Amino acid sequence: MSFHQIHIGDIIDVTITGIQPYGAFALLPDHSSGLIHISEISDRFVRSVGNYVSIGETIKVKVIDIDPKTHQAKLSLKAVAKSRRKCRRHRQLIVETPKGFQPLKEMLPRWISRGINKEEDV
Repeated sequence: MSFHQIHIGDIIDVTITGIQPYGAFALLPDHSSGLIHISEISDRFVRSVGNYVSIGETIKVKVIDIDPKTHQAKLSLKAVAKSRRKCRRHRQLIVETPKGFQPLKEMLPRWISRGINKEEDV
């Protein structure tokens, strides 16, 4: 993956290469570097970046900006966590019926008949 293949909004795997009080540095798949600023680590108060990531760890992050001059990316860990929470919440809303597709199979002939009758009336 080259620098030009990484776009804002992409979710990518990065390897943490350094930790500072203000954030974590990461190596991107195209071998460019990026920064996860402390404000992009979590929605909660982050006392220590090292409590969330460690050097050598590979994590998923979202690309939130790319500096075209320096080829450095601004990355977000919390944006990935938010999207995972949304997916989890959405999965909880989906309830599978115990009957499966049987009710649809039973109703399909009626729906087809109604559709044909409506077309004949037009």
